[in-house]
Amino acid sequence: MDRKAVIVGWSHIPFGKLPEPDTEALIAKVAGPALEHAGVPAKDVDGIYVGVMNGGFQKQDFQGALVATSTPELAYVPAVRLENACATGSAALYTAMDFIESGRGRVALVVGAEKMTSKPTAEVGDILLNACYRKEEADIRGGFAGVFGQIAQQYFARYGDKSHELAMIAAKNHHNGVSNPYAHMRKDFGVAFCNQVSEKNPYVAKPLRRTDCSMISDGAAALVVADADYAQHLARAVGFRARQQVNDIFPLSRRDPIAFEGATRAWKQALEAAGVALGDLSLVETHDCFTIAELVEYEAMGLAKRGEGGRVVREGIAQKTGRLPINPSGGLKAKGHPVGATGVSMHVMACMQLSGTAGDMQIPGARLAGVFNMGGAAVANYVSIMERVR
Repeated sequence: MDRKAVIVGWSHIPFGKLPEPDTEALIAKVAGPALEHAGVPAKDVDGIYVGVMNGGFQKQDFQGALVATSTPELAYVPAVRLENACATGSAALYTAMDFIESGRGRVALVVGAEKMTSKPTAEVGDILLNACYRKEEADIRGGFAGVFGQIAQQYFARYGDKSHELAMIAAKNHHNGVSNPYAHMRKDFGVAFCNQVSEKNPYVAKPLRRTDCSMISDGAAALVVADADYAQHLARAVGFRARQQVNDIFPLSRRDPIAFEGATRAWKQALEAAGVALGDLSLVETHDCFTIAELVEYEAMGLAKRGEGGRVVREGIAQKTGRLPINPSGGLKAKGHPVGATGVSMHVMACMQLSGTAGDMQIPGARLAGVFNMGGAAVANYVSIMERVR
């Protein structure tokens, strides 16, 4: 029996400020449609893995149990909820794949969701600080944006002011997001607007401007995972050449915050396990919660040496038509960042590319895709190298 886990179906709703009141309603929008897309009956599902960070976004928790409220056929299926900060969705997916590949089940449903916009902005900022080391970082001005503002300040102090390069990253991702029907923000702002501090683009946490920060969004996405034998009779299968998780030490004070050492190790291990070089990839969906994160991730994945990430965007390497398109979906910058849904969404975007169903986002001839999902300030680092099986 081939127990290798493959993705056989998916579902995704547009991200944004949505009318659904809670994660229960958001989960209901994607769970059933994902099974329909996969061609898998609910009776065949052996496990349910739900990614929701929550942390105070809503009082209802125990969210693994919410899937069956909208899909009663799943009432007696084992269900658990995963949380790993901004990498919550990938934690749910990887756990489902472990479940399949251990032989404990043949089919798993993975759902990621978050309802964020019902809380005031200041309260959202405080909740997101749960993804930081509160003993030392809870009082950083600007909340989580302030954390990455400090990372940007340290990067600039060491390597020079890269504000223009950050604006180029923001503009690139917003340009790509215009083609993504699921994106929260489908507007092409251009580099000049993103680079100019203004009333519409103020500093959020110096040197980061509003266009350097991902948006507060609601959203949900789902994946159906099956073992390779079960998947043989289904319409599609997207597999993993490699998948790696590497954690870094939690407090920023105990590591070099601009080295992204955990991310660097995860990329190196994933590429080695997959038996490919970075240049073999057709595209990468990476975690641009803030533009400085994408800049440093260029270096972590090996596109540039330390301190030289800016040249990746300056030379057009990361453009949709470049040598290695980065975030053809628009990334978190344009698509939005409903925390629990993000990791699942990134893998859905890669599946769409590899199956040739990405519409106007499509990278022609996409064969191998990389996904990098990051939890906290580069603490939990997940790298997937994906390919189309069928």
